[in-house]
Amino acid sequence: MEETLDFAQRVHSGKPQLSLACRLIQNTGVRKRHIVQPIEQTLRHPGFEERNRIYEAESKKRVPEVVEEALSNADLAARDIDAIVYVSCTGFLMPSLTAWMINTMGFRSDTRQIPIAQLGCAAGGAAINRAHDFCAAHPESNVLIVACEFCSLCYQPEDDDVSSLLSDGLFGDAVAAAVVRGSGGVGVSLERNSSYLIPGTEDWISYAVRDTGFHFRLDRRVPGTMEPLAPVLDEFAAGHGWDVRDLDFYIIHAGGPRILDDLAKFLDVDRKMFRHSWATLVEYGNIASAVVLDALRRLFEEDAPSPAASGMVAGFGPGITAEMAVGSWVVD
Repeated sequence: MEETLDFAQRVHSGKPQLSLACRLIQNTGVRKRHIVQPIEQTLRHPGFEERNRIYEAESKKRVPEVVEEALSNADLAARDIDAIVYVSCTGFLMPSLTAWMINTMGFRSDTRQIPIAQLGCAAGGAAINRAHDFCAAHPESNVLIVACEFCSLCYQPEDDDVSSLLSDGLFGDAVAAAVVRGSGGVGVSLERNSSYLIPGTEDWISYAVRDTGFHFRLDRRVPGTMEPLAPVLDEFAAGHGWDVRDLDFYIIHAGGPRILDDLAKFLDVDRKMFRHSWATLVEYGNIASAVVLDALRRLFEEDAPSPAASGMVAGFGPGITAEMAVGSWVVD
C-alpha cells in the first residue's frame, strides 16, 4: 500500500484527481499485491504489441506449475481431463492458451477447449458453472479451470481519472487453477448454477480498446450494485430450498471492500462469513477471475467444513453480471 501511494504521488503528481484517488486506494484495505514485472517496468508503456507478448510469455511460464498442482490435488493426470475452461481478460491469444497446453502438457488431443475472454471478474464464477454444465452433460468427465490475469499489463500512464487511478491501486496479478471432477474427490459438490445481468448496466464496467491497449472504465455506480443483486442471490438459494442467510460457507468475488460489506448487509449475513474473500483482497488485491478460486483455496486450507455443509459461490463482473452456484461439501 505504501509503495502504491508513493508511486501514485510521484508518477501522477499534480493531477487534480490524485488526492481523492489516493484516499480511495487507502480505503480498499489492500495491503499487498503481486505483479509479473518489476514496478519500474510496469509503469512504462512499451506499446500494446509488446504488452501482449509479455502476457503470452508470462502465461506460458506460470500456468503449467499451477495446473500441475491443481491436477495433483484432484488426484488426476492431464490425460484424465476432458475439457479445459480458460478465463482471462488481460491479454489476448488466438488460438487460446488451451491449444498450447494440449500440445505441451500431456492433455489428450480430443480435450474440449472452452476459452472465455470477455466476462472480466465474473469469469471465475462462470468457469465453475460451465465446468458444472459440462459434467452434467457428460457424466464422469473431468474439467480443468484455469484463470490467468495480469491486470498490471493494463496500466495506462496517461489515464488519470479517479476510476483509472483507483483500479491501478486495487487490481493484482494471479494465476489460479482448479478441477471439477465428474465424480469422487473432496470439495464442493456443485448442485445448481445460475446467471443474472442487471439491465441497463452494460457500460458500467468496460474496456475502451485503443492503440495503446485496454483502458479500464469503471462507473461510480458499480459499488452500489450489491443492493439489486442481493435479492437475486436470495431467490437463487431459495429456489434450491436453502436460506441464503443460513449457509455454512460463502465464496464471493472480492471486487472491493464496499462490495463485500454491502453484500453482507443486504443478505443479512455476518461479515466474518466472507473472511476468505477479505483475505484474498488484503493479500492479493482484486485478482479478477482468480478471486473465487483463491477464496476457495482458503476454504480448503481452513478447518474443512463438515460433510453436507451448504455454500454459495458468486462472481460479479461486466454486464453487470452475476455468476452463482450452490453446493454441499463432500468427502469421498
